[in-house]
Amino acid sequence: MKDAFGAPQSLLVLGGTSEIALATARRLIALRTRRVWLAGRPSPALDAAAAELRGRGAEVHTVDFDALDSASHEVTLGKVFAEGDIDVVLMAFGVLGDQARDEEEPMAAVRVAQTNYTGAVSAGLVCAGALQAQGHGSLVVLSSVAGERARRADFIYGSSKAGLDAFAQGLGDALQGTGVQVMVVRPGFVRTRATAGLPEQPLATGPEEVAEAIVTGLRRRSETVWVPGSLRVVMAALRHVPRPLFRRLPV
Repeated sequence: MKDAFGAPQSLLVLGGTSEIALATARRLIALRTRRVWLAGRPSPALDAAAAELRGRGAEVHTVDFDALDSASHEVTLGKVFAEGDIDVVLMAFGVLGDQARDEEEPMAAVRVAQTNYTGAVSAGLVCAGALQAQGHGSLVVLSSVAGERARRADFIYGSSKAGLDAFAQGLGDALQGTGVQVMVVRPGFVRTRATAGLPEQPLATGPEEVAEAIVTGLRRRSETVWVPGSLRVVMAALRHVPRPLFRRLPV
Protein backbone atom coordinates (compact mmCIF):
# COMPACT_ATOMS: atom_id res chain seq x y z
CA MET A 1 0.00 0.00 0.00
CA LYS A 2 1.05 3.62 -0.43
CA ASP A 3 2.51 5.32 2.61
CA ALA A 4 1.09 8.29 4.48
CA PHE A 5 2.61 10.63 1.90
CA GLY A 6 0.90 8.85 -1.02
CA ALA A 7 4.11 7.32 -2.38
CA PRO A 8 4.13 3.69 -3.55
CA GLN A 9 6.05 1.39 -1.24
CA SER A 10 6.60 -1.46 -3.73
CA LEU A 11 7.50 -1.64 -7.42
CA LEU A 12 7.67 -4.48 -9.93
CA VAL A 13 9.61 -3.73 -13.11
CA LEU A 14 9.10 -5.98 -16.12
CA GLY A 15 12.21 -5.29 -18.14
CA GLY A 16 14.60 -4.86 -15.24
CA THR A 17 17.50 -3.41 -17.21
CA SER A 18 15.47 -0.74 -19.01
CA GLU A 19 17.14 2.65 -18.59
CA ILE A 20 13.75 4.36 -18.36
CA ALA A 21 12.53 1.86 -15.76
CA LEU A 22 15.66 2.18 -13.64
CA ALA A 23 15.49 5.98 -13.77
CA THR A 24 11.88 5.68 -12.59
CA ALA A 25 12.86 3.27 -9.82
CA ARG A 26 15.48 5.71 -8.54
CA ARG A 27 12.93 8.49 -8.35
CA LEU A 28 10.40 6.29 -6.57
CA ILE A 29 13.01 5.07 -4.08
CA ALA A 30 13.77 8.72 -3.32
CA LEU A 31 10.03 9.06 -2.60
CA ARG A 32 10.01 6.19 -0.08
CA THR A 33 9.53 3.13 -2.29
CA ARG A 34 11.26 0.43 -0.29
CA ARG A 35 10.71 -2.89 -2.08
CA VAL A 36 11.62 -3.41 -5.75
CA TRP A 37 11.42 -6.45 -7.98
CA LEU A 38 13.45 -6.37 -11.19
CA ALA A 39 12.18 -8.97 -13.66
CA GLY A 40 14.23 -9.88 -16.68
CA ARG A 41 16.52 -12.42 -18.23
CA PRO A 42 19.41 -13.32 -15.91
CA SER A 43 22.45 -11.23 -16.80
CA PRO A 44 25.29 -9.23 -15.23
CA ALA A 45 23.36 -6.08 -16.20
CA LEU A 46 20.31 -7.19 -14.20
CA ASP A 47 22.50 -8.01 -11.19
CA ALA A 48 24.26 -4.64 -11.48
CA ALA A 49 20.95 -2.79 -11.64
CA ALA A 50 19.76 -4.56 -8.50
CA ALA A 51 22.99 -3.76 -6.66
CA GLU A 52 22.77 -0.10 -7.64
CA LEU A 53 19.22 0.23 -6.33
CA ARG A 54 20.14 -1.56 -3.11
CA GLY A 55 22.80 1.07 -2.65
CA ARG A 56 20.00 3.64 -2.64
CA GLY A 57 18.35 1.98 0.34
CA ALA A 58 15.78 -0.32 -1.26
CA GLU A 59 15.19 -4.01 -0.72
CA VAL A 60 15.69 -5.36 -4.25
CA HIS A 61 14.97 -8.80 -5.67
CA THR A 62 15.55 -10.15 -9.16
CA VAL A 63 13.26 -12.61 -10.89
CA ASP A 64 13.79 -14.58 -14.10
CA PHE A 65 11.34 -13.26 -16.69
CA ASP A 66 11.22 -13.80 -20.45
CA ALA A 67 8.67 -11.78 -22.40
CA LEU A 68 8.70 -14.41 -25.14
CA ASP A 69 7.83 -17.24 -22.76
CA SER A 70 4.18 -16.34 -22.21
CA ALA A 71 3.38 -19.78 -20.79
CA SER A 72 5.59 -19.02 -17.78
CA HIS A 73 4.18 -15.60 -16.94
CA GLU A 74 1.36 -16.66 -14.65
CA VAL A 75 3.62 -18.79 -12.46
CA THR A 76 6.61 -16.44 -12.51
CA LEU A 77 4.69 -13.26 -11.74
CA GLY A 78 2.33 -15.05 -9.39
CA LYS A 79 5.28 -15.84 -7.14
CA VAL A 80 6.14 -12.14 -6.93
CA PHE A 81 2.61 -11.14 -5.92
CA ALA A 82 2.53 -14.00 -3.42
CA GLU A 83 5.30 -12.20 -1.52
CA GLY A 84 3.04 -9.23 -0.81
CA ASP A 85 1.09 -6.42 -2.44
CA ILE A 86 2.63 -4.54 -5.34
CA ASP A 87 1.75 -0.84 -5.61
CA VAL A 88 3.17 -0.18 -9.08
CA VAL A 89 3.94 -2.48 -11.99
CA LEU A 90 6.05 -0.86 -14.70
CA MET A 91 5.94 -2.78 -17.98
CA ALA A 92 9.09 -1.56 -19.69
CA PHE A 93 10.37 -4.42 -21.84
CA GLY A 94 10.51 -4.21 -25.62
CA VAL A 95 12.79 -4.29 -28.63
CA LEU A 96 13.27 -1.79 -31.46
CA GLY A 97 14.31 -4.36 -34.01
CA ASP A 98 16.03 -3.44 -37.26
CA GLN A 99 13.47 -2.35 -39.85
CA ALA A 100 15.57 -3.12 -42.94
CA ARG A 101 16.64 -6.54 -41.67
CA ASP A 102 13.22 -7.40 -40.30
CA GLU A 103 11.56 -6.74 -43.66
CA GLU A 104 13.93 -9.30 -45.21
CA GLU A 105 13.65 -11.78 -42.32
CA PRO A 106 9.98 -12.24 -41.37
CA MET A 107 10.79 -14.31 -38.29
CA ALA A 108 12.84 -11.40 -36.94
CA ALA A 109 9.80 -9.18 -37.44
CA VAL A 110 7.66 -11.75 -35.64
CA ARG A 111 10.05 -11.62 -32.68
CA VAL A 112 9.55 -7.86 -32.43
CA ALA A 113 5.77 -8.33 -32.49
CA GLN A 114 5.82 -11.19 -29.99
CA THR A 115 8.05 -9.30 -27.55
CA ASN A 116 6.37 -5.92 -27.74
CA TYR A 117 2.77 -7.03 -28.10
CA THR A 118 2.08 -10.71 -27.39
CA GLY A 119 4.39 -10.85 -24.38
CA ALA A 120 2.94 -7.62 -23.06
CA VAL A 121 -0.63 -8.87 -23.42
CA SER A 122 0.22 -11.99 -21.44
CA ALA A 123 2.18 -10.23 -18.69
CA GLY A 124 -0.26 -7.32 -18.59
CA LEU A 125 -3.28 -9.53 -18.02
CA VAL A 126 -1.50 -11.55 -15.33
CA CYS A 127 -0.45 -8.39 -13.47
CA ALA A 128 -3.84 -6.73 -13.92
CA GLY A 129 -5.54 -9.76 -12.42
CA ALA A 130 -3.19 -9.76 -9.45
CA LEU A 131 -3.61 -6.01 -8.87
CA GLN A 132 -7.39 -6.40 -9.07
CA ALA A 133 -7.29 -9.27 -6.56
CA GLN A 134 -5.39 -7.12 -4.06
CA GLY A 135 -7.80 -4.23 -4.72
CA HIS A 136 -5.33 -1.49 -5.59
CA GLY A 137 -2.28 -0.61 -7.65
CA SER A 138 -1.08 0.98 -10.86
CA LEU A 139 -0.01 -0.69 -14.10
CA VAL A 140 2.27 1.60 -16.12
CA VAL A 141 2.64 0.57 -19.76
CA LEU A 142 5.57 2.00 -21.71
CA SER A 143 4.15 2.56 -25.18
CA SER A 144 5.59 4.88 -27.85
CA VAL A 145 4.59 7.75 -30.07
CA ALA A 146 5.62 5.40 -32.91
CA GLY A 147 2.34 3.58 -32.36
CA GLU A 148 0.28 6.66 -33.15
CA ARG A 149 0.77 6.43 -36.93
CA ALA A 150 2.69 3.94 -39.06
CA ARG A 151 5.87 5.34 -40.64
CA ARG A 152 7.88 3.81 -43.46
CA ALA A 153 10.98 3.99 -41.30
CA ASP A 154 9.74 1.78 -38.44
CA PHE A 155 6.31 0.37 -39.20
CA ILE A 156 7.12 -3.06 -37.74
CA TYR A 157 8.07 -1.62 -34.36
CA GLY A 158 5.35 1.02 -34.61
CA SER A 159 2.63 -1.51 -35.36
CA SER A 160 3.62 -3.57 -32.32
CA LYS A 161 3.41 -0.47 -30.12
CA ALA A 162 0.06 0.48 -31.69
CA GLY A 163 -1.31 -2.89 -30.66
CA LEU A 164 0.15 -2.55 -27.17
CA ASP A 165 -1.28 0.95 -26.78
CA ALA A 166 -4.79 -0.14 -27.82
CA PHE A 167 -4.61 -3.14 -25.49
CA ALA A 168 -3.54 -1.00 -22.54
CA GLN A 169 -6.28 1.56 -23.14
CA GLY A 170 -8.91 -1.18 -23.29
CA LEU A 171 -7.51 -2.84 -20.18
CA GLY A 172 -7.71 0.47 -18.36
CA ASP A 173 -11.37 0.78 -19.32
CA ALA A 174 -12.04 -2.78 -18.17
CA LEU A 175 -10.50 -2.03 -14.76
CA GLN A 176 -12.46 1.12 -14.06
CA GLY A 177 -13.96 1.00 -10.59
CA THR A 178 -11.68 -1.80 -9.36
CA GLY A 179 -9.10 0.42 -7.65
CA VAL A 180 -6.51 -0.40 -10.34
CA GLN A 181 -5.11 2.35 -12.55
CA VAL A 182 -3.63 1.75 -16.01
CA MET A 183 -1.38 4.52 -17.29
CA VAL A 184 -0.12 4.54 -20.88
CA VAL A 185 3.16 6.39 -21.42
CA ARG A 186 3.94 7.62 -24.95
CA PRO A 187 7.48 8.95 -25.23
CA GLY A 188 8.99 10.15 -28.46
CA PHE A 189 12.64 9.50 -29.31
CA VAL A 190 14.52 8.65 -26.11
CA ARG A 191 18.31 8.74 -25.91
CA THR A 192 19.20 5.26 -24.61
CA ARG A 193 21.56 2.42 -25.44
CA ALA A 194 18.90 1.03 -27.79
CA THR A 195 18.78 4.23 -29.86
CA ALA A 196 22.52 4.93 -29.82
CA GLY A 197 23.71 5.54 -33.37
CA LEU A 198 20.25 6.33 -34.72
CA PRO A 199 19.51 9.80 -36.12
CA GLU A 200 18.05 11.88 -33.31
CA GLN A 201 14.45 12.94 -33.86
CA PRO A 202 12.84 16.29 -32.96
CA LEU A 203 11.62 16.64 -29.36
CA ALA A 204 14.05 13.96 -28.17
CA THR A 205 14.27 13.29 -24.43
CA GLY A 206 16.31 11.17 -22.03
CA PRO A 207 15.36 8.44 -19.53
CA GLU A 208 15.28 10.89 -16.64
CA GLU A 209 12.71 13.09 -18.35
CA VAL A 210 10.49 10.09 -19.06
CA ALA A 211 10.90 8.91 -15.46
CA GLU A 212 9.86 12.31 -14.13
CA ALA A 213 6.75 12.24 -16.33
CA ILE A 214 5.89 8.73 -15.10
CA VAL A 215 6.16 9.70 -11.44
CA THR A 216 4.10 12.86 -12.02
CA GLY A 217 1.49 10.83 -13.91
CA LEU A 218 1.24 8.33 -11.06
CA ARG A 219 0.69 11.13 -8.58
CA ARG A 220 -2.03 12.65 -10.76
CA ARG A 221 -3.51 9.24 -11.63
CA SER A 222 -3.24 10.10 -15.32
CA GLU A 223 -4.49 7.70 -17.97
CA THR A 224 -2.13 8.89 -20.71
CA VAL A 225 1.26 10.60 -20.46
CA TRP A 226 3.11 12.11 -23.44
CA VAL A 227 6.84 12.79 -23.19
CA PRO A 228 7.45 15.59 -23.91
CA GLY A 229 3.94 16.91 -23.40
CA SER A 230 4.09 18.90 -26.66
CA LEU A 231 3.93 15.60 -28.59
CA ARG A 232 0.22 15.43 -27.83
CA VAL A 233 -0.38 18.46 -30.06
CA VAL A 234 2.12 17.38 -32.70
CA MET A 235 0.57 13.94 -33.09
CA ALA A 236 -2.96 15.34 -33.09
CA ALA A 237 -1.95 17.24 -36.22
CA LEU A 238 0.09 14.47 -37.87
CA ARG A 239 -2.71 11.97 -37.37
CA HIS A 240 -4.80 13.88 -39.92
CA VAL A 241 -2.17 14.59 -42.56
CA PRO A 242 -3.15 12.88 -45.87
CA ARG A 243 -1.06 9.76 -46.51
CA PRO A 244 0.57 11.00 -49.76
CA LEU A 245 1.83 14.07 -47.91
CA PHE A 246 2.71 12.15 -44.73
CA ARG A 247 5.01 9.86 -46.75
CA ARG A 248 7.10 12.85 -47.73
CA LEU A 249 7.44 14.32 -44.26
CA PRO A 250 10.81 13.91 -42.51
CA VAL A 251 9.30 12.14 -39.49
